[in-house]
Amino acid sequence: MIELIYPEEAAPVLPPYSLDTPEEYVTDREWFPVVEPSGLVTGRAGRRYCHSGAKPLHPVVHLHIMDRFGRLYLQKRAMNKDIQPGKWDTAVGGHVDYGEGIVEALYREASEELGFSEFNPVYIITYVFESAIEKELVNVFAAVGNFSLSPDRDEVEEGRWWELKEIEENFGKSVFTPNFEQEFARIGGSLAALL
Repeated sequence: MIELIYPEEAAPVLPPYSLDTPEEYVTDREWFPVVEPSGLVTGRAGRRYCHSGAKPLHPVVHLHIMDRFGRLYLQKRAMNKDIQPGKWDTAVGGHVDYGEGIVEALYREASEELGFSEFNPVYIITYVFESAIEKELVNVFAAVGNFSLSPDRDEVEEGRWWELKEIEENFGKSVFTPNFEQEFARIGGSLAALL
């Protein structure tokens, strides 16, 4: 697992502000670290800039939650999400805020999205994911057990347990986010090995 390495002084803001900087970049309320693949923080940028197509590499966390029957809990993204609304996705997924560590962000996101804080995360993999509008350093974890989950309806439209076979049968049908499909194909064996 990578650790984020923050500079002693606040990292520079991206893009560098000038009179030509769009106002939405200056007034953004969410700030993410901009990183090298090693975890070295080289800047900080607002959500809008990170999702603008400029593609600064920024860290995110994903948590796959499995029960003892081998089912995977997935969330259906709320329709107000700016990326992939209404698609099924990883149980927990979110950005690391500037100043946070990876595991700190994982617990914050799990609490915000599912009211979930009593778990021991198992690190699976870190990789770079790039879409048409952003580039993420994805840090993937899993938790296995019998959990009580309470989705936040502002964050998550709904959540439910899926059989692994049911997930595979729905691949390529626009049911899931592209990122989830790629990630599941990459780590499905690792998840099954946790049972």
